[in-house]
Amino acid sequence: MKLHEVHQGVRKNKKRKRIGRGTGSGHGKTAGRGHKGQGSRAGWGHKPTFQGGAMPLVRRVPKRGFTNKWAPLLGHRFDEIKILGDGELTKKFTVSAHRFSKSAAEKIEKAGGQVVHLPGRVSVEEKKKLAKQGAK
Repeated sequence: MKLHEVHQGVRKNKKRKRIGRGTGSGHGKTAGRGHKGQGSRAGWGHKPTFQGGAMPLVRRVPKRGFTNKWAPLLGHRFDEIKILGDGELTKKFTVSAHRFSKSAAEKIEKAGGQVVHLPGRVSVEEKKKLAKQGAK
């Protein structure tokens, strides 16, 4: 092999298959669809889950649990809201949240509003400490 023969016959882009352009092209007559059958007909297609008549995997695997259709609207059970002190306030508001940054609390109170702290999630360690204090 010589150096000029290395890339001979190698093409950067594959030539597209021109189907249904006569028998001389090699893809004439049935245009690569074969003879008879579902695949040779116009409008043929199958579902991505179709497995040749076998019971699809989707139907073989047992169903478990359920999906709550309202879950995206409800959010997560232990989500906490923290108000940050970005921007300026011109009106007075009563803001209820789990946590506030120092600057946010200052700005709300400076504008004449109120800061209301909501009870947040209590961790297991905190519950144990509270139980011990209650037992004493």
